[in-house]
Amino acid sequence: MIDFEKEKYAISVSQMRNSDRYTIENFTSGKELMYRAAMGIYNSADWRKKRIAIVCGSGNNGGDGYALAGILADNGEAPVIFRISEKFSEDGSFYYKQAKKKGVKDITFTLKNDLSGFDIVVDCILGTGFRGNPEGIVADAINTINNSGAYVISADINSGLNGDTGEAQLAVKSDLTVSIGYYKKGMFKGKAPENIGELVNVDIGIVLTCE
Repeated sequence: MIDFEKEKYAISVSQMRNSDRYTIENFTSGKELMYRAAMGIYNSADWRKKRIAIVCGSGNNGGDGYALAGILADNGEAPVIFRISEKFSEDGSFYYKQAKKKGVKDITFTLKNDLSGFDIVVDCILGTGFRGNPEGIVADAINTINNSGAYVISADINSGLNGDTGEAQLAVKSDLTVSIGYYKKGMFKGKAPENIGELVNVDIGIVLTCE
């Protein structure tokens, strides 16, 4: 259940984006921030002896998933990556290649994939900047996650949820959402309360700027 006391610390998507850019340009590389985000997600749950699926999109949210996969492999776990796109962000590509070198299995997601055999499914499909309604393979992946019966963890925000308004036609229903950097306003509005179970935030060293 969402603790609405946390809403006072929430920021807009544009402020988050500006702060992220400012931090990368002046203090910390994007790769390092992505690693910190993945480590924050890793430290937020118990992964030991669990069957783990990580569903990754094409952007930096997917990159967080690839970095998480590498961390899990380093700690003796054997996650399976499900890619819904052949595209990568620059930092995401770096961590994907690292995960592959560590022996992480990856599968191109299709409707034939059934995630019900996993204990934990990590949602790394869409980030806080998403607007509109999920369609095509993205919608298929969201529905497959929601029907998995697994413990679902969303990285930064539930895929399909608007980071400013909380509105969603279709969104991942998480047991745990690990917000990265700062809470976003949309995590406390609209459809967010019915899609987010527990909500936590991890500080990765992003310097907050104005809107």
